[in-house]
Amino acid sequence: MSEKSSSSGSDEDVDPESGQPVELGGILSKWTNYIHGWQDRWVVLKNNTLSYYKSQDEREYGCRGSLCLSKAVITPHEFDECRFDISVNDSVWYLRAEDPEHRLQWIESIELHKAESGYGSETSLRRHGSMLSLTSAASALSATSTSSFKKGHRLREKLAEMETFRDILCRQVDTLQKYFDSCADAVSKDEFQRDRVVEEDEDDFPATTRSDGEYNHNNNGSKEKLFSPASPKGINGIDFKGEAITFKATTAGILSTLSHCIELMVKREDSWQKRLDKELEKRRRVEDAYKSAVHELKKKSHYGGPDYEEGPNSLINEDEFFDAVEAALDRQDKIEEQCQSEKTRNTSSSSVSLDAYSAIGTHRFANKVEEMVQNHMTYSLQDVGGDANWQLVIEEGEMKVYRREVEENGIVLDPLKATHSVKGVTGHEVCHYFWDTDVRMDWETTIENFNVVEKLSENAIIVYQTHKRVWPASQRDVLYLSAIRKIMATNENDPDTWLVCNFSVDHNNAPPTNRCVRAKINVAMICQTLVSPPEGDKEISRDNILCKITYVANVNPGGWAPASVLRAVAKREYPKFLKRFTSYVQEKTAGKPILF
Repeated sequence: MSEKSSSSGSDEDVDPESGQPVELGGILSKWTNYIHGWQDRWVVLKNNTLSYYKSQDEREYGCRGSLCLSKAVITPHEFDECRFDISVNDSVWYLRAEDPEHRLQWIESIELHKAESGYGSETSLRRHGSMLSLTSAASALSATSTSSFKKGHRLREKLAEMETFRDILCRQVDTLQKYFDSCADAVSKDEFQRDRVVEEDEDDFPATTRSDGEYNHNNNGSKEKLFSPASPKGINGIDFKGEAITFKATTAGILSTLSHCIELMVKREDSWQKRLDKELEKRRRVEDAYKSAVHELKKKSHYGGPDYEEGPNSLINEDEFFDAVEAALDRQDKIEEQCQSEKTRNTSSSSVSLDAYSAIGTHRFANKVEEMVQNHMTYSLQDVGGDANWQLVIEEGEMKVYRREVEENGIVLDPLKATHSVKGVTGHEVCHYFWDTDVRMDWETTIENFNVVEKLSENAIIVYQTHKRVWPASQRDVLYLSAIRKIMATNENDPDTWLVCNFSVDHNNAPPTNRCVRAKINVAMICQTLVSPPEGDKEISRDNILCKITYVANVNPGGWAPASVLRAVAKREYPKFLKRFTSYVQEKTAGKPILF
């Protein structure tokens, strides 16, 4: 998957004029549903909104969905380093980036947009034209606090009284301060005058003071007026005693009002505590109901998110996984049974060519094909009876299926081998119908679609095919080279032998995609024709021929799934495949000339 973003989500990508993060766009994989899985979508992050389109070219037709990020919760996946989930209430988007670096880039950009969306952010306040001042905040807090006491009228009245007392107390403090300042100025002037008179006359004219304190008589008969004592009302006509009594009364009123306020607040606290206890009890009941709902949801057999898909961290246990796979396979079998007869009637017979299939070929994979053919002829035909590693898992009439248990890094890689004998058909006919892509969909029920990527020669092609998805397992695709070959006999007693081998290759025209998990295969079908002599002079008929089939398969599923499920499915599907295919060959060849 490739991802191209129009900008990054760092702090540097902020518009200096508006103070807002710039637009971010790119390709992300979005989980659609369990049928279509992950799909590439063009995702745009702009103005605190995350939107997605089917592709970048279809933006002009409108988005297919959007999320407001104000209350969004972004959750990086615990195990998948490329995945992150965005949830808003009941809506959840499952997204995957190209790599962990792109995931981090998207998460940081979304968090930046989200942080700039609230009214408490600095840029938000700038957009609204002003900053909150301390006075307005305090005023709002006061309004909120007092409005919460809808029934506490007495408390509001007492607070109003406190405001009145505060104004009175402030005026009284100002008056007393003026009085004290005047007293200090008067005392300073009196001391200054006395010091000056004493310095001038203390040596020549001893001064005497009259008892009335108004004049000072010197020896030469002159007199000097002195400062008079303060008047009973004090300086500037202030009644100090009266002001002090009023000040005391004001403070007493404040203390009394504060006592009333505290008493009312205690009563209100008790009331609010009871309400809080009730709300906590409601919350506990809601949490219990939520836990119960989640527990019931996990018991259900159908899930919508990718966390319930195939993988080592799947939330589905092995039993539920197996039940889901088995139910899906049963549904597919019923559908195939209904349309199989119609397929057989409507399919025209392909002419069987008698080309020289024994040619090795000159294409670029020729040496690899020859190597695979020789390996299968050497090892696949060996008897498994004396090998203790092979386990007989199915025996139905002439058909026997063996398995050897192999695991690598937790992935099941069990080789399978099946032997079967079919009357009335030749090895050439069986291999032809197994290899011919024109009739592939007539008997193969697990394929969703396929196409020939390249024709290498008359007997070798490269095929890409996708298999039908069996939920909750991921959908698989396979890219393989398929070659049909007639094996030349080394002596006259060797049976007529044909072989088809399919093995995985790489091709530029069919790269891996996010939609499917790429499986690796190495499969061979080896068919030997045995002929019994007819009676007398009769010609050889289909009653005289028998095809011995050896089928081997080595499959790497390409991803994790429970081992018990994979082995159970293989045990169930391989015998069904062999019986279905051989029956199809018998129907197609019945009444037709024998092709050796």
